[in-house]
Amino acid sequence: MGTIKSLYESNLQGPKYQAVAKAIRQAIDTGVLGVSEKLPPVRDLAWQLQITPGTVARAYTVLTDDGVLSAEVGRGTFVAEPQAEPEVGSPRDADRDRRWQKHVAKVDTDIVSLFSPTLPDLGQVNLINQSLAKMANDPNVDLLSYPGSASEYGAQRAALRWLTDTDLGPVSDKDMVLSHGSQNGLMLILQTVLKGPHPVILVEELSYPGFRRAARLLRAEVVPVPMDDQGIVPEELERLARKHDAQVLCTCPDVHNPTGLTTPLERRRNIAKVAKRVNLHMIEDESYRLPDANCPTYRALLPELGWFITSISKSFTPSLRVGFVVAPKKYRQALRQTAVHGHFGLAQPLTYVIEDLLGRPETHDVMDRIRQEMRQYIHAAVNALGGYDIAWHDDVPYLWLQLPDGWRASAFVQAAEAKGVQVRTAEDFVPRTGFAPHAVRMAVNAGVTLRSYEEAMGRLRALLDNPQAGITV
Repeated sequence: MGTIKSLYESNLQGPKYQAVAKAIRQAIDTGVLGVSEKLPPVRDLAWQLQITPGTVARAYTVLTDDGVLSAEVGRGTFVAEPQAEPEVGSPRDADRDRRWQKHVAKVDTDIVSLFSPTLPDLGQVNLINQSLAKMANDPNVDLLSYPGSASEYGAQRAALRWLTDTDLGPVSDKDMVLSHGSQNGLMLILQTVLKGPHPVILVEELSYPGFRRAARLLRAEVVPVPMDDQGIVPEELERLARKHDAQVLCTCPDVHNPTGLTTPLERRRNIAKVAKRVNLHMIEDESYRLPDANCPTYRALLPELGWFITSISKSFTPSLRVGFVVAPKKYRQALRQTAVHGHFGLAQPLTYVIEDLLGRPETHDVMDRIRQEMRQYIHAAVNALGGYDIAWHDDVPYLWLQLPDGWRASAFVQAAEAKGVQVRTAEDFVPRTGFAPHAVRMAVNAGVTLRSYEEAMGRLRALLDNPQAGITV
């Protein structure tokens, strides 16, 4: 186990599960691990490497699917007999090539939208097509019945395996409801918990606009909570929750939208304590979930009141519109009833495709490739705008730019659009009565060529270097 640990530590350049898998491969290639030798139990290796058991389990699954390891129920995981590489031109080799085939080419353009993140096609379109074809040829798929809990079971289990790196606290498939994307998941939660004729929802003073839109649809009042550089200020949260008898707080603590900040563990614990004192439901939307989040979710910190939402929209594709809502155990049946009364459940073709996709190691490899390519665009933006007050992270597909003196956000957005670059002003992220800083959010658009993106960043840099002159009388 010590050899695996040293090899793992030398491979920590990407996702942790890949480092574990690579370390095991190297141990096998160098003869440290021999054929039929038993691997350490998942929890033992996780403790030794100081990572989550889910990360080790994912590495074991990848290696098992690749034929490097073999898993035997009740006995453990072993080094498998080596397999011959497929011959060039063989069906297996051709299938491997098709796996990464791109269907959507990048656009070379002078008009670049940075409103919302756009993912590159690194094989996900092909994988979706394969899953749909598999479903079309599966005689066991029931296409004549209403969906229900039984039809979602496989997709729920696959989603929970996908979320093994996320600390959700004690969780089972019964705690999860599938939704039509994260926004629909948010609506389901609010419909489940809000009570009375004039409910109040708290949001961060700079927050995801979807929180406010959902509140308006449910005729709820929105109250912003002041923030500092660690996120929501606990004292202000308690004051406003008591003042307005608020029922819900909507928040993005792992990757705050739009600033990209992350709320540290101690602050999260203090916020959770406030929520418990005032009986406040905590809805955590992690659509931009970091691949190796180190902090527990509010569902783990506050099991009675913590809710968790995520989806595959920002990591794989937004086209399928599938989200995952994890409820506190006390409310899981009520949430399921809300979903059933609202739309009966996700269509069975969707649940089939999600179960198939999330169970494929190729899907996770594509997600990693997408993340790596998005980083190239992030770094291109940082290189172009260096020297200005910009917040960014390798795994967050947008950047937050505080504008220099001489620029107001509205004027900068107009000037940028005149140059063929569309960015979002901070005003999009504050309530109508809130104060908007002179800042803009710039999403990563990997649907255009890197050259187009770099040139767009160059035009933004030129605007920043040359603020508008003039005086209003």
